[in-house]
Amino acid sequence: MTTLFSPIRLRDLEIPNRAWMSPMCTYSADPSPSAAGRPTDFHLAHYSARAAGGAGLVMVEATGVAPEGRISPFDLGIWDDAQTPDFARIASAIRAQGAVAGIQLAHAGRKASTGRPWEGGDWLSTEEYGWMPYGASPVAFPGGPVPHEMSREDIAAVVTSFAEAARRALEAGFQVAEVHAAHGYLLHSFLSPIANQRTDEYGGDLAGRARLALEVIDAVRAVWPQDAPVFLRISTTDWIEENPEDSRESWTYEQSAQLTAWAGEHGVDLVDASSGGTDIVPIPHEEDYQTRYAARLRTDTTVPVAAVGRVKDARRAAELLSNGEADAVFVGREMLRDPSWANHASRELGEAPRFLEQYAYAL
Repeated sequence: MTTLFSPIRLRDLEIPNRAWMSPMCTYSADPSPSAAGRPTDFHLAHYSARAAGGAGLVMVEATGVAPEGRISPFDLGIWDDAQTPDFARIASAIRAQGAVAGIQLAHAGRKASTGRPWEGGDWLSTEEYGWMPYGASPVAFPGGPVPHEMSREDIAAVVTSFAEAARRALEAGFQVAEVHAAHGYLLHSFLSPIANQRTDEYGGDLAGRARLALEVIDAVRAVWPQDAPVFLRISTTDWIEENPEDSRESWTYEQSAQLTAWAGEHGVDLVDASSGGTDIVPIPHEEDYQTRYAARLRTDTTVPVAAVGRVKDARRAAELLSNGEADAVFVGREMLRDPSWANHASRELGEAPRFLEQYAYAL
């Protein structure tokens, strides 16, 4: 059996294979106040299809821990107990198709309150279901408004929001919680000097800038079962360190390695290694532009690592694992193109796909 289609155990949870669906926003929730944040029949079909298609773990997209924590008013959110039953339908459907159900808990920070990307993705006013974004410092993301600088009280409220969101996710039946600290969103904006210019205990050196992320991990870990895993998605670099013409202090791989080590000490079981998002900068075109950082993290730390980014075929996914560059692979766009990507990949690699009985007899 290839490593890609062998199980992996994290704490007491066994995930049936290592080909996982990456969390990808679909901007398909109803933005009206009475339904805001709740998943719909679209989400039920979307996620259960990838589970039926053979993914070992299906990670539900960035889900706001507070109304203002959504990227857009069309995003999912889990800030109210009344939303829990709608998420329970999703978790149950994923599990029924043989996959593990995960959910990414997120706060968009200074990048919040935007429209759908296919409609331009512009910042929305309050008349368009928008709101004033929050951030580590009053530093705008390019093209966006200057965010409200968070007070200590705001920070404490966000930590509580993550914990309460994790509690609801657990009640809904999710088996993995992922803390989103990447892509320029709130936790990443505290981590990166590009967006964090604070002089209090949540700014300054790496320990100060990492304080909020670690507090959130602690809060989620405190309500998540000890026998169940917590993941952390990070941006391994702001991509500024690779541009010799840009001398700004930024978030770098070395800082990511230290954060990964600290996260492991705080109870994180796997780091989902992505990159970028805190500024608009050039990104390399190489196939391994992002997975090479995952490989370094796996070598430089003791925390399991999942690779993500430009994984287009079974061969590439299998090589990442057989070469020791990752412990699992998140597949994004290819699973959007093909809900059964994992089953097709298993056949290509000579393994038995996980077809449902309703399909297997005919295939």
